[in-house]
Amino acid sequence: MKIKKSKKILISPIFKFKINSSKLNPKNYNWGKIKGFLKIFILAMAAVFIVLLTIDLITSDFVSDEEENEEISANISDMVIAHLDDNYFMPEDKKDDCNVLGIELHGEITTYIPYSSIDGEGNLLEDQTASEDIVYAIRGAEKDENIKALILEVDSYGGYPVAGEEVAIALKNANKPNLALIREGGASAAYLAASGADKIFASKNSDVGSIAVTMSYLDYVQQNQKDGLTYIPLSSGKFKDIGDPNKLLTPEEKELLMRDVNILHQNFVKMVAENRNLDIEKVKKLADGSTILGEMALENGLIDQIGGISEVEEYLQGIIGEDVEVCW
Repeated sequence: MKIKKSKKILISPIFKFKINSSKLNPKNYNWGKIKGFLKIFILAMAAVFIVLLTIDLITSDFVSDEEENEEISANISDMVIAHLDDNYFMPEDKKDDCNVLGIELHGEITTYIPYSSIDGEGNLLEDQTASEDIVYAIRGAEKDENIKALILEVDSYGGYPVAGEEVAIALKNANKPNLALIREGGASAAYLAASGADKIFASKNSDVGSIAVTMSYLDYVQQNQKDGLTYIPLSSGKFKDIGDPNKLLTPEEKELLMRDVNILHQNFVKMVAENRNLDIEKVKKLADGSTILGEMALENGLIDQIGGISEVEEYLQGIIGEDVEVCW
Protein backbone atom coordinates (compact mmCIF):
# COMPACT_ATOMS: atom_id res chain seq x y z
CA MET A 1 0.00 0.00 0.00
CA LYS A 2 2.62 2.47 0.93
CA ILE A 3 4.54 1.76 -2.20
CA LYS A 4 1.57 2.17 -4.46
CA LYS A 5 0.62 5.39 -2.72
CA SER A 6 4.10 6.75 -3.24
CA LYS A 7 3.92 5.94 -6.90
CA LYS A 8 0.65 7.78 -7.13
CA ILE A 9 2.09 10.86 -5.47
CA LEU A 10 5.05 10.93 -7.86
CA ILE A 11 2.78 11.19 -10.86
CA SER A 12 0.52 13.76 -9.26
CA PRO A 13 -0.15 16.82 -11.48
CA ILE A 14 0.96 19.06 -8.63
CA PHE A 15 4.65 18.38 -9.55
CA LYS A 16 4.00 19.12 -13.24
CA PHE A 17 6.28 16.32 -14.33
CA LYS A 18 6.14 12.58 -14.49
CA ILE A 19 8.62 10.06 -13.22
CA ASN A 20 8.73 6.52 -14.47
CA SER A 21 8.95 4.82 -11.13
CA SER A 22 9.95 1.52 -12.71
CA LYS A 23 13.29 3.01 -13.62
CA LEU A 24 13.99 3.78 -9.97
CA ASN A 25 14.38 0.09 -9.36
CA PRO A 26 18.12 -0.82 -9.48
CA LYS A 27 17.24 -4.13 -11.05
CA ASN A 28 16.14 -2.23 -14.14
CA TYR A 29 19.39 -0.15 -14.46
CA ASN A 30 21.59 -0.57 -17.55
CA TRP A 31 24.74 -1.31 -15.61
CA GLY A 32 26.85 -1.85 -18.73
CA LYS A 33 26.28 1.73 -19.90
CA ILE A 34 26.81 3.07 -16.39
CA LYS A 35 30.13 1.25 -15.99
CA GLY A 36 31.29 2.46 -19.39
CA PHE A 37 30.38 6.03 -18.53
CA LEU A 38 32.15 5.81 -15.16
CA LYS A 39 35.30 4.45 -16.80
CA ILE A 40 35.36 7.31 -19.29
CA PHE A 41 34.63 9.85 -16.54
CA ILE A 42 37.39 8.51 -14.26
CA LEU A 43 39.94 8.44 -17.09
CA ALA A 44 39.06 11.99 -18.08
CA MET A 45 39.37 13.23 -14.50
CA ALA A 46 42.70 11.41 -14.11
CA ALA A 47 44.01 13.04 -17.28
CA VAL A 48 42.94 16.49 -16.08
CA PHE A 49 44.59 15.85 -12.70
CA ILE A 50 47.86 14.77 -14.33
CA VAL A 51 47.91 17.86 -16.56
CA LEU A 52 47.24 20.18 -13.61
CA LEU A 53 49.88 18.43 -11.49
CA THR A 54 52.47 18.70 -14.28
CA ILE A 55 51.79 22.41 -14.73
CA ASP A 56 52.09 22.94 -10.99
CA LEU A 57 55.40 21.05 -10.82
CA ILE A 58 56.87 22.96 -13.78
CA THR A 59 55.80 26.28 -12.29
CA SER A 60 57.22 25.28 -8.91
CA ASP A 61 60.53 24.25 -10.53
CA PHE A 62 60.87 27.60 -12.28
CA VAL A 63 60.14 29.44 -9.07
CA SER A 64 62.39 27.22 -6.99
CA ASP A 65 65.22 27.48 -9.56
CA GLU A 66 64.99 31.26 -9.49
CA GLU A 67 64.84 31.30 -5.71
CA GLU A 68 67.67 28.79 -5.53
CA ASN A 69 69.88 30.91 -7.83
CA GLU A 70 69.18 33.98 -5.71
CA GLU A 71 69.96 32.00 -2.57
CA ILE A 72 73.23 30.67 -4.06
CA SER A 73 74.30 34.19 -5.06
CA ALA A 74 73.48 35.51 -1.61
CA ASN A 75 75.33 32.62 0.03
CA ILE A 76 78.43 33.23 -2.10
CA SER A 77 78.44 36.91 -1.15
CA ASP A 78 77.94 36.06 2.51
CA MET A 79 80.74 33.48 2.37
CA VAL A 80 83.23 35.91 0.87
CA ILE A 81 82.30 38.68 3.30
CA ALA A 82 82.47 36.30 6.26
CA HIS A 83 85.85 35.00 5.11
CA LEU A 84 87.27 38.50 4.77
CA ASP A 85 85.78 39.63 8.08
CA ASP A 86 87.10 36.63 9.97
CA ASN A 87 90.58 36.71 8.49
CA TYR A 88 91.48 40.22 7.40
CA PHE A 89 89.17 42.83 8.89
CA MET A 90 88.28 43.84 12.41
CA PRO A 91 84.88 44.65 13.91
CA GLU A 92 84.01 48.35 14.04
CA ASP A 93 83.83 48.33 17.83
CA LYS A 94 87.43 47.11 18.07
CA LYS A 95 89.08 49.46 15.60
CA ASP A 96 89.63 52.23 18.10
CA ASP A 97 91.30 49.79 20.52
CA CYS A 98 93.92 48.61 18.00
CA ASN A 99 97.16 50.23 16.96
CA VAL A 100 98.70 47.20 15.20
CA LEU A 101 97.03 45.06 12.55
CA GLY A 102 97.83 41.35 12.54
CA ILE A 103 97.49 39.52 9.22
CA GLU A 104 97.71 35.74 8.94
CA LEU A 105 99.46 33.88 6.16
CA HIS A 106 98.56 30.28 6.91
CA GLY A 107 98.67 27.23 4.68
CA GLU A 108 99.25 27.31 0.95
CA ILE A 109 99.60 30.81 -0.45
CA THR A 110 97.68 31.43 -3.68
CA THR A 111 96.68 34.55 -5.56
CA TYR A 112 92.97 34.04 -4.76
CA ILE A 113 90.56 31.71 -2.96
CA PRO A 114 87.99 30.05 -5.26
CA TYR A 115 84.37 29.89 -4.08
CA SER A 116 84.63 26.09 -4.12
CA SER A 117 87.10 26.34 -1.23
CA ILE A 118 84.61 28.15 1.07
CA ASP A 119 81.67 26.46 2.81
CA GLY A 120 78.21 27.90 3.49
CA GLU A 121 79.35 29.56 6.71
CA GLY A 122 82.35 31.31 5.18
CA ASN A 123 84.92 28.82 6.47
CA LEU A 124 87.80 27.67 4.29
CA LEU A 125 87.63 24.03 3.20
CA GLU A 126 91.34 24.02 2.41
CA ASP A 127 94.32 25.41 4.27
CA GLN A 128 94.98 28.41 2.03
CA THR A 129 95.62 32.13 2.11
CA ALA A 130 95.12 34.52 -0.81
CA SER A 131 97.73 37.15 -1.55
CA GLU A 132 95.02 39.49 -2.84
CA ASP A 133 93.38 39.43 0.60
CA ILE A 134 96.66 40.18 2.36
CA VAL A 135 97.48 43.01 -0.04
CA TYR A 136 93.99 44.45 0.46
CA ALA A 137 94.41 44.33 4.24
CA ILE A 138 97.82 46.04 4.04
CA ARG A 139 96.45 48.84 1.88
CA GLY A 140 93.48 49.27 4.20
CA ALA A 141 95.80 49.55 7.21
CA GLU A 142 97.81 52.20 5.39
CA LYS A 143 94.69 54.38 5.25
CA ASP A 144 93.68 53.75 8.87
CA GLU A 145 95.06 56.45 11.18
CA ASN A 146 94.62 54.21 14.21
CA ILE A 147 96.97 51.55 12.84
CA LYS A 148 100.61 52.33 13.52
CA ALA A 149 102.23 49.06 12.39
CA LEU A 150 101.62 45.66 10.80
CA ILE A 151 102.44 42.08 11.72
CA LEU A 152 102.39 39.31 9.11
CA GLU A 153 102.12 36.00 10.95
CA VAL A 154 103.51 33.26 8.71
CA ASP A 155 102.80 29.56 9.16
CA SER A 156 103.12 28.16 5.67
CA TYR A 157 105.36 25.88 3.67
CA GLY A 158 104.82 27.68 0.41
CA GLY A 159 102.56 27.94 -2.58
CA TYR A 160 102.74 29.92 -5.80
CA PRO A 161 105.50 32.35 -6.78
CA VAL A 162 103.30 35.26 -7.92
CA ALA A 163 101.33 35.11 -4.67
CA GLY A 164 104.51 35.32 -2.61
CA GLU A 165 105.83 38.12 -4.77
CA GLU A 166 102.63 40.18 -4.40
CA VAL A 167 102.76 40.06 -0.60
CA ALA A 168 106.48 40.89 -0.51
CA ILE A 169 105.97 43.92 -2.74
CA ALA A 170 103.02 45.14 -0.68
CA LEU A 171 105.09 44.96 2.52
CA LYS A 172 108.05 46.71 0.90
CA ASN A 173 105.81 49.50 -0.37
CA ALA A 174 104.01 49.98 2.95
CA ASN A 175 104.75 53.27 4.69
CA LYS A 176 104.08 51.90 8.16
CA PRO A 177 106.48 49.66 10.12
CA ASN A 178 105.84 45.99 9.42
CA LEU A 179 107.23 42.72 10.73
CA ALA A 180 106.95 39.09 9.70
CA LEU A 181 106.64 36.48 12.43
CA ILE A 182 107.44 32.95 11.30
CA ARG A 183 105.90 30.35 13.55
CA GLU A 184 106.23 26.64 12.62
CA GLY A 185 107.34 27.30 9.09
CA GLY A 186 108.05 30.08 6.62
CA ALA A 187 109.23 28.27 3.52
CA SER A 188 109.35 28.63 -0.24
CA ALA A 189 106.77 31.18 -1.52
CA ALA A 190 105.77 31.95 2.09
CA TYR A 191 109.36 32.90 2.89
CA LEU A 192 109.44 35.02 -0.27
CA ALA A 193 106.37 36.86 1.05
CA ALA A 194 107.96 37.38 4.47
CA SER A 195 111.20 38.65 2.93
CA GLY A 196 109.47 41.90 2.01
CA ALA A 197 108.91 42.85 5.68
CA ASP A 198 111.10 45.36 7.49
CA LYS A 199 112.20 42.64 9.91
CA ILE A 200 111.60 38.91 10.30
CA PHE A 201 111.22 37.13 13.64
CA ALA A 202 111.20 33.34 14.05
CA SER A 203 111.52 30.69 16.72
CA LYS A 204 114.80 28.82 17.00
CA ASN A 205 112.76 25.77 16.00
CA SER A 206 111.05 27.35 12.98
CA ASP A 207 111.64 26.00 9.48
CA VAL A 208 112.93 28.84 7.32
CA GLY A 209 113.95 29.16 3.69
CA SER A 210 113.43 26.41 1.12
CA ILE A 211 114.54 28.81 -1.58
CA ALA A 212 113.85 26.77 -4.71
CA VAL A 213 111.15 25.87 -7.24
CA THR A 214 109.45 22.62 -8.16
CA MET A 215 107.10 21.47 -10.92
CA SER A 216 107.28 17.75 -10.09
CA TYR A 217 104.19 15.62 -10.63
CA LEU A 218 102.99 12.01 -10.82
CA ASP A 219 102.85 10.13 -14.12
CA TYR A 220 99.70 7.98 -14.56
CA VAL A 221 100.65 6.41 -17.89
CA GLN A 222 101.46 2.88 -16.68
CA GLN A 223 98.47 2.84 -14.34
CA ASN A 224 96.19 3.91 -17.20
CA GLN A 225 97.59 1.13 -19.39
CA LYS A 226 96.79 -1.44 -16.68
CA ASP A 227 93.28 -0.05 -16.46
CA GLY A 228 92.84 -0.27 -20.23
CA LEU A 229 92.75 3.50 -20.75
CA THR A 230 94.26 5.10 -23.85
CA TYR A 231 95.38 8.74 -24.07
CA ILE A 232 94.24 10.42 -27.29
CA PRO A 233 96.10 13.68 -28.04
CA LEU A 234 93.99 16.39 -29.70
CA SER A 235 95.94 19.65 -29.54
CA SER A 236 96.75 22.45 -31.96
CA GLY A 237 100.26 22.99 -30.57
CA LYS A 238 102.89 20.36 -29.82
CA PHE A 239 103.42 21.70 -26.29
CA LYS A 240 99.75 22.25 -25.44
CA ASP A 241 99.52 19.01 -23.46
CA ILE A 242 102.84 19.52 -21.71
CA GLY A 243 102.76 18.33 -18.13
CA ASP A 244 99.62 16.23 -18.60
CA PRO A 245 100.09 13.31 -16.16
CA ASN A 246 98.26 10.95 -18.53
CA LYS A 247 101.00 11.13 -21.19
CA LEU A 248 104.73 10.58 -21.18
CA LEU A 249 106.87 13.69 -20.88
CA THR A 250 109.18 13.95 -23.87
CA PRO A 251 112.83 15.09 -23.47
CA GLU A 252 111.97 18.27 -25.38
CA GLU A 253 109.04 18.99 -23.04
CA LYS A 254 111.14 18.36 -19.96
CA GLU A 255 113.78 20.76 -21.23
CA LEU A 256 111.09 23.40 -21.74
CA LEU A 257 109.70 22.98 -18.22
CA MET A 258 113.18 23.02 -16.66
CA ARG A 259 113.86 26.26 -18.52
CA ASP A 260 110.95 27.86 -16.64
CA VAL A 261 111.92 26.23 -13.34
CA ASN A 262 115.42 27.68 -13.61
CA ILE A 263 114.12 31.15 -14.51
CA LEU A 264 111.76 31.11 -11.52
CA HIS A 265 114.62 29.94 -9.32
CA GLN A 266 116.84 32.80 -10.44
CA ASN A 267 114.02 35.29 -9.82
CA PHE A 268 113.46 33.83 -6.35
CA VAL A 269 117.14 34.13 -5.43
CA LYS A 270 117.33 37.69 -6.75
CA MET A 271 114.23 38.84 -4.85
CA VAL A 272 115.42 37.35 -1.56
CA ALA A 273 118.86 38.92 -2.00
CA GLU A 274 117.32 42.34 -2.69
CA ASN A 275 114.66 42.15 0.04
CA ARG A 276 117.11 40.96 2.68
CA ASN A 277 120.08 43.06 1.53
CA LEU A 278 122.18 39.93 1.11
CA ASP A 279 124.93 39.14 -1.37
CA ILE A 280 123.34 37.19 -4.20
CA GLU A 281 126.12 34.62 -4.20
CA LYS A 282 125.40 33.86 -0.55
CA VAL A 283 121.72 33.37 -1.32
CA LYS A 284 122.59 31.07 -4.23
CA LYS A 285 124.47 28.80 -1.81
CA LEU A 286 121.43 28.69 0.47
CA ALA A 287 119.02 28.10 -2.42
CA ASP A 288 119.11 24.30 -2.52
CA GLY A 289 115.44 23.84 -1.58
CA SER A 290 116.13 22.87 2.03
CA THR A 291 114.83 24.65 5.11
CA ILE A 292 117.08 25.62 8.00
CA LEU A 293 116.12 26.15 11.61
CA GLY A 294 115.74 29.56 13.20
CA GLU A 295 119.23 30.07 14.68
CA MET A 296 120.96 28.97 11.46
CA ALA A 297 118.57 31.22 9.51
CA LEU A 298 119.63 34.10 11.77
CA GLU A 299 123.32 33.35 11.19
CA ASN A 300 122.75 33.38 7.42
CA GLY A 301 120.71 36.58 7.36
CA LEU A 302 117.37 35.04 6.44
CA ILE A 303 115.78 36.39 9.64
CA ASP A 304 116.61 39.25 12.01
CA GLN A 305 115.76 37.99 15.47
CA ILE A 306 114.80 34.89 17.41
CA GLY A 307 111.47 35.34 19.15
CA GLY A 308 107.70 35.00 19.15
CA ILE A 309 104.76 37.33 19.49
CA SER A 310 105.98 38.78 22.82
CA GLU A 311 109.30 39.81 21.32
CA VAL A 312 107.53 41.21 18.26
CA GLU A 313 105.20 43.34 20.40
CA GLU A 314 108.10 44.53 22.55
CA TYR A 315 110.02 45.55 19.44
CA LEU A 316 107.03 47.37 17.96
CA GLN A 317 106.39 49.20 21.22
CA GLY A 318 109.79 50.78 20.86
CA ILE A 319 109.04 51.70 17.25
CA ILE A 320 105.58 53.26 17.66
CA GLY A 321 106.22 54.62 21.18
CA GLU A 322 103.09 53.20 22.82
CA ASP A 323 101.68 49.97 24.19
CA VAL A 324 100.90 47.50 21.45
CA GLU A 325 97.33 46.27 20.94
CA VAL A 326 97.10 43.82 18.05
CA CYS A 327 93.87 43.12 16.19
CA TRP A 328 93.85 39.91 14.17
